[in-house]
Amino acid sequence: MALRDFALLVFVCLLWAANNIVSKFVVAYLHAPPLIYAALRFALVALAVFPWLRPAPRPLWRLLIIAVCMGAGSFAFMFIALKTISPSSSAIVAQLMVPTTTLLSFLMLGERLSRRRLLGMGMTLAGALLVMWDPHGLTIATGLLFALASVIAGSLGAVMMKQMEGVKPLTFQAWVGLASFAVLAPLSALTEPGAVSKVIEIGWPFWGAVVFSALVVSVFGHTAYYWLIQRYEANLISPLTLMTPLATIGLGVVITNDPFDARMAVGAAVALAGVLIIAMRPNQIMLVLLNLRNRAR
Repeated sequence: MALRDFALLVFVCLLWAANNIVSKFVVAYLHAPPLIYAALRFALVALAVFPWLRPAPRPLWRLLIIAVCMGAGSFAFMFIALKTISPSSSAIVAQLMVPTTTLLSFLMLGERLSRRRLLGMGMTLAGALLVMWDPHGLTIATGLLFALASVIAGSLGAVMMKQMEGVKPLTFQAWVGLASFAVLAPLSALTEPGAVSKVIEIGWPFWGAVVFSALVVSVFGHTAYYWLIQRYEANLISPLTLMTPLATIGLGVVITNDPFDARMAVGAAVALAGVLIIAMRPNQIMLVLLNLRNRAR
């Protein structure tokens, strides 16, 4: 990978990590209603890339389901989760999207599950459960369940996306923005009374977060990521995106004072190792291990 492109990927991962921190700040510290925050975010995305709505990809019904799963479902559930859980915990639980997508691809598309992928799925699940487990009792925090719902919605959308061809990144983002806003706006009106007054009361910090999340993170960040995916193999790009949860954990500890004990450290390491096993080919894994061994000498 060219140094310029690697630097771009690092920047995109840092943007995604920063967005996790910003979202936590908005819903937990500014007490903004999460659904209206998500709705306005997607409204701005839709406005920014509105010219790419046409021509509409076919079948449109499938695209709308995908858009709602990967947009409204994934983001709204995560914003609700961030009201009560730390960005670090959410970043680790979010890694379940890789094995969940792999499992759904097997169930829905008939893709092969190798022993290596099963091992990676088991490790990722074990690591995430270690983070989610409450050492004071056999309970899982409600926020973590919402984070898990976000993972499932995003994974379902990703698998269904594999059944569509020729959808341009900006066209997809336009439909995600439009469909998600159409779902989230009425849901916010029904379940978040006084939401509009609340965001007006919060003022510019809220609107700054919406602009950052919609234009910088979604429009720029995701478009840059799709551009990189088109230039390089997914097996190269996917493992490198593990910089996002690592950066989220680091920023969470520094900025929002996330608790990060030995249990979470072990869980994060096991989960991220499982993701690497799923995402990388066997020869790539051996190359990484050989490089680590040589550097240790």
